[in-house]
This record gives sequence, C-alpha cells and structure tokens, in this order.
Amino acid sequence: MKSRVFAAYLLLLVASYVALTSTVAAEPSRPNILFIFADDWGWGDLSCHGHRYVQTPNIDRLAREGTDFHRFTVASGVCSPSRTAVMTGHFPARYNIDGHFAWVPSNAKRNMPDWLGTDCVTLPRLLQNVGYATAHFGKWHLANDMIPDSPSPGLYGYDTYGAFNCSGEQMPVHEDADHAIEFIEQSHQAGQPFFINLWIHEPHTPFHVVPKYRWRFRNSGLEEPDEIYAAVLSHADDRIGQVLDALDRLDLTDDTLVIFSSDNGPARARPGTELSLSYDTATGAGFGIGAAKGITAGRKGYKAALFEGGINVPFIVRWPGKVAAGHVDDRAMMSAVDLLPTFCEIAGASLPESYVPDGISQVKTLQGETSDGRSKPLFWKMSGKGKPGLADSFHWVDYCIVDQNWKLLSDVDSDYVELYDIVADPYEQKDLHQQRPQVVADLVAKLTKWKATLPAKPDPKNFSSLREGSSD
Repeated sequence: MKSRVFAAYLLLLVASYVALTSTVAAEPSRPNILFIFADDWGWGDLSCHGHRYVQTPNIDRLAREGTDFHRFTVASGVCSPSRTAVMTGHFPARYNIDGHFAWVPSNAKRNMPDWLGTDCVTLPRLLQNVGYATAHFGKWHLANDMIPDSPSPGLYGYDTYGAFNCSGEQMPVHEDADHAIEFIEQSHQAGQPFFINLWIHEPHTPFHVVPKYRWRFRNSGLEEPDEIYAAVLSHADDRIGQVLDALDRLDLTDDTLVIFSSDNGPARARPGTELSLSYDTATGAGFGIGAAKGITAGRKGYKAALFEGGINVPFIVRWPGKVAAGHVDDRAMMSAVDLLPTFCEIAGASLPESYVPDGISQVKTLQGETSDGRSKPLFWKMSGKGKPGLADSFHWVDYCIVDQNWKLLSDVDSDYVELYDIVADPYEQKDLHQQRPQVVADLVAKLTKWKATLPAKPDPKNFSSLREGSSD
C-alpha cells in the first residue's frame, strides 16, 4: 500500500515539474534593450557607410552582427523634437515642440513650452511598469540646463539617470559608458531586464576632444578640423565598444537588443569657417562649428532640414537570433515614432487605452518582413527659413508628409511644394509636383487635416516660473 502511495506521489511530483517547466518554457523571454542615440551623427559618418577617414569599428561590428536599415527617419531635423518623438511615440508638434529647448525667452518667442510634460505617456515609464530596470545616461535636452525649475529626467520613468542639458548637476559627457556598464552589471545581478537610453554627445558642438584620440590621427594627413572630427567620433565609438564588451563579458549579448542611431543629420561648417573655441553651459568648452565636418553620403541638406540629409540617419540593429546578421535593408521605411510601440511589443508592455501612438510597431520589420512605402503617414513641422526653389536652399520647409511612397515638402501655406517618390528617388533628385497634381492635392489635404489637430499654444503647466518675468 505504502509503495503504491509513494509511486502515486512520485508521479504527481513529476507531473507538476513537467507542467511547471512547460509553463516556464512557454513564457516569452524579455530582452534587454540598449538604445544608443548620437547627436548630429550623419548618415555618412561611419566607416561601414564608406567614410574616407572616420573609423568606427565598434559600430561597424553592430552592422556585421545585425541589420543596417538605410531608410530610417527621425521626427525632426533638430534635437529636442526628435527626442520627444522617441520618448512619446508622438509627432513633437502635438506638444508644440518644434525646435530645440533653449532659455525661457527663446522658448516663449517660438511658441514652445519650457519642457516636455511629465504627464505624457513615455517609453521608459511603460517599460518600468512591466518590470524593466530603466536608465538614461547622456544628453537630455527635453528641457535645458538654463531652466533650473524644469523636471529632472527621473520624473519621466527612469530608475536612475546621469544627464546633461537638464536641470541640476550636469554629468560629464564622457562618463556615459561607465554609468551604463555599472547599471548593466547591477541589473544583471538582480536578474532584471534593463532598458537604457544611452544618448551620447558626439558629434555635437562643442567638440570635447581628448588628446590621445587626436594622436590616433597624427599621421593621417588630415586638416586640423577633420582630425578633430575624426577624433571625437573615434572616442564615441570606443565608449560604445566598452558597453558592447560588457555585454559580452556578462554573457548578455544574445539577450540584448542594441540599436545605434542619431537624433538628426550632421552639422556642417560653411567653407572658410575658422576653427575656434566655444562654450556650452551644459558641457563646457571645446572646439566650435569650424570642426563640424559631418556628411550625408549624398542626401540633400544637413541638420535642421527636412530633406533627407536632415532626417535620414543611421539605424543599425543587433538582436542575435531575431534580426539578420550582416544584412542591409534599403526598403523598410521606419520612423522614430515607431520606437515606442516597437519596444513595448518586444517587452510585453501594453499601451494605455487612451493613448494613440503616431507610429506603428516594427517588430516584424526588424525580423525581416519588408514592404515598399509607408502604410501610416508621417508628419513633420518646423519653422522654415530661407527661399524655396534654390539649388542649395534646404531650410525653407515648414511642413512635410510621407505617405506610401510619396514625400511632400511644403511652406507654411502650401503655396510652394516639392514632391518626391521617396522609394524610387531616396536622394530627392526629381521634383514631381507638376507631373502629379492629384498626388499633391491629396497630400496637401492630409497635411491640412493633420495641422488642424495640433494645439495652437503649449500647455502653461509646462512653463517655467522664469517665464513670468520674460517678454515674448
């Protein structure tokens, strides 16, 4: 009798173990997410993209071990609105964030708030809610260090942060990788998946070049501005390599989605610009715009433009076993507003019922399903400057829409437009607005409808107390 009872008990234990292990095996693993966002890093500023002297072996490694997506665009040609889109999954114009956050009088003059509202749905908070350890290291610029009463990054859903271009203490720009590695180690020890925004400073001005990196290029034959540019990019690439090495050392590489991208296209000094020092209140002294030598590899325009040179940026994705290694995708049209829904799907985080993203999840695209054109329209708003129609004029655009294979650039009232088949003509060489008037009419109608959804003014709750004493 006892033997039969013991046998039954043993069978019950075995069955329970099998059921438990089957349940565990069925639960999808949640990868770590490391999003590396550079500042003004041009599409052509990578050795894997053919740059003639810039050396980026660690980013090149990501391209060899992952997929290099050539058609990714950010939501603005400048910093703060681009970062707003990543954080919220919304077009930044929905928050009246159409330019970079500066000091209060400048924000007021441009009809902008003084910071991104802390009550917004944000990517780190959504991931934090489903058990991710969340951190931000590097540039913030969803406020400004000259606005002391602006919210700290920790109020947006980060467990920890070290940042600059924010209120409070400014983290030295070159300490980003050290903090990221420490956070990775802590999260790994705690057995917790992590999400890290690693928003590096390079290659934004001022150029904080370290002597040993200039030494690397001492025999290169480069002019001094190019040598400085190569040196700061080499330093940034080394720090990225240190973080990748930490993932290897902790055996986390296969469990971590790593993305390298940039907030907008490169700054570019005008010919003849003298090399001089400049000072930034958040990051300190360094070389100024004379050392800005970024390239777009043939794309029109640079930083602050809504032509492809200003918004089509590097987007390299490594996710072993999920994303193809050594692959180039020159068809998939992904956007920065897609990152929030994409990361949330990967992490198993549900979007709030009241929240409607402007982007779409691109998990299947990352894993190789690609189609031509864009199924959900993308919109841009900036303050255009300059005259349209000139060969070297790229900053006149006030609005832009991409829908399916079409891209329409428009001045403020759509009195002047340019139209490109952005799939067949990614370098925007042939303006088709005269040949395709019905396409223009349809896109202008969609643009007009979208403009009507935008707020006329920013929410006053996102105004600094300093605004009371400022004048418009």
